[in-house]
Amino acid sequence: MEVILADYLGFCYGVKRAIKIARENASPDGSACTLGPIIHNPQMVDRLRREGVGSVDRLSDLEKGTIIIRSHGVGPDVYQEAEQRGLKVVDATCPHVKKAQLSAKELADEGYTVVIIGERNHPEVKSIFEWSDKKAVIIASEAEAEALSPVGRLGIVCQTTCSGVMFRKIVSKLLDKSRDIRILRTICTATDQRQGAAMDLAGKVDLMLVIGGKNSANTTRLAQLCATKCQTYHIETAAELQDEWFDKIEKIGITAGASTPDWIIKEVYKKCQNRA
Repeated sequence: MEVILADYLGFCYGVKRAIKIARENASPDGSACTLGPIIHNPQMVDRLRREGVGSVDRLSDLEKGTIIIRSHGVGPDVYQEAEQRGLKVVDATCPHVKKAQLSAKELADEGYTVVIIGERNHPEVKSIFEWSDKKAVIIASEAEAEALSPVGRLGIVCQTTCSGVMFRKIVSKLLDKSRDIRILRTICTATDQRQGAAMDLAGKVDLMLVIGGKNSANTTRLAQLCATKCQTYHIETAAELQDEWFDKIEKIGITAGASTPDWIIKEVYKKCQNRA
């Protein structure tokens, strides 16, 4: 049995940067916390907690100390509230997410009706919405795009982990909604690379393992894409591997979401190698 790793997998620049920032601001007394999980990977969040970086759901949960803005970003109101509470703010927002936020703000300030293509309950999309002055329309499907009423000026941005294929499909449904359209494709390079490499590998193997948090949007999307090519399992750790998955399998492909640590990828790879 052959085990093949995708050309691009695991931590992206934005995640590496966020974790580095978190570690640089760790505090053993519990006074350094991220606002929500810094990335969507429970194992990494737990490791950071042991290293002195906690996590709170609300600013009011931290009386004093350092609040670290997670990679998914937050709206401008959070910065203002943190300042009012006297908290030190350390911003670990992914630069690509920051670009999407500021693009939404720019479009809104210029009078465009802003459309965000993405998952409306995802923290990144929520943060982009906040930067649009809370006026954007969030669209997650072609049907929702078709249902949008025509507008005078239309500005389009997207979740940084949006599938390029889905982005193009939804945009095609929006082209007749206005005569003045600005399209800002805010998908990050790492997303394109990981999705392309995963799809290429999935077409060459009998089974794909996609590693990453079950709450990770980009990992879930990788699993969905790979499933169109071959049998695919989305797992968080090597402990989830099951013997029956490997019956009559000759080639296994492995990819991982942008928030999946190297040590977890190595554990899965090693366990698969031991079955070969």
